[in-house]
Amino acid sequence: MLQFDIRAILRSKAPKARVPGFLIRYLERIVHIRQMNAFLRKYPDKRNYDFIRLVISEELGCTASIEGTENIPTDDKPVIFVSNHPLGGLDGMIIAQMIHDSRQAKGEKRELKVIVNELLMYMEPINQLWAPVNKVGRLTREQAAEQQQMWEGGTDVLTFPAGACSRLQRIDGRWQIQDLEWKKNFVQRAREYQRDVVPIYFEGKNSKFFYVLALLRKWLHIKLNIEMIYLVDEMYGAHGKHFRVRVLPPIPYTTFDNTRTPQEWAEYVKQYVYEANHTPC
Repeated sequence: MLQFDIRAILRSKAPKARVPGFLIRYLERIVHIRQMNAFLRKYPDKRNYDFIRLVISEELGCTASIEGTENIPTDDKPVIFVSNHPLGGLDGMIIAQMIHDSRQAKGEKRELKVIVNELLMYMEPINQLWAPVNKVGRLTREQAAEQQQMWEGGTDVLTFPAGACSRLQRIDGRWQIQDLEWKKNFVQRAREYQRDVVPIYFEGKNSKFFYVLALLRKWLHIKLNIEMIYLVDEMYGAHGKHFRVRVLPPIPYTTFDNTRTPQEWAEYVKQYVYEANHTPC
C-alpha cells in the first residue's frame, strides 16, 4: 500500500546525508505524515482529480467559489493558465480541479499539466497531473522529454510564475501579501508556442507564522527556503476555509510584442491580475 515515508524521500534526495532521528520526527509532525497516510489508507484506489476532490472537500473541508469560468477557452487551441500563488499547494489543486470540472461540464476532455516543485512528484496519487521544475536536483531525461511534448502538443499548462508562494512585502509604503517577481518564462513560452495566456487571481493567505519566518530568514540572509517545509502544515491549517477564484479574460499571445521585454510583460500580467481583483466582474 502506498505510504509517505520521510526517511525514504530524504535518502533519495541526499543519500549521503545523516539526518538525526529527532529532526525526522519533527519533519513527520509538521508535514502531518500520520494524517496523510491515514487518508491514503482510506482511499487507496483514488487518483488524479478524484483524489484532489476528496482532499479538498473531506480531508480539509474547504470550499471555493469560482468567477469567470466563461473565460476558460473552449476551442482546441492549448493555453497557458497563470496565477498568483498565495498558498503554495492547495491553491494549485483547487485551480486544477476548477479547470477540470469546467471543461467536463462543457463536454470537453482536455489534458492539463501543473508546473510544480519536483518534490511534489512524491505525491503519487496525483503526480500524473504535475510537470516538475528543477528546484532540487535534476529532472530525468524522461521528465524533460515529457515537458517538451507537453509544450509542443495540445496539453494546457497551469503555472505560477513567481515560482514560490506569496510573501509579506513592503509595497507602496505598507505591508502587503503578494507574489514575488513573476518570471518571464511563461511569456517566452506563449510567444514560442503561440499560446494565449489566461490569468487567474486566487484569494487566500497563509498564517502569520509563515510570513514572519520568511521575513526572519531573509533578515538573517539564509538562502535555503526553510519556510517551504511548513507548506503542508499551512495546508492543514486551511481546514474549513472558503476561497475565491477569479478567471480573467485571455490575453492573446500576440500582445507580447517587442514594445516590452519578456520580463516587463511578465510584470505587466502580474499587475493586471492583482488590479483586476479590485474591479467588479
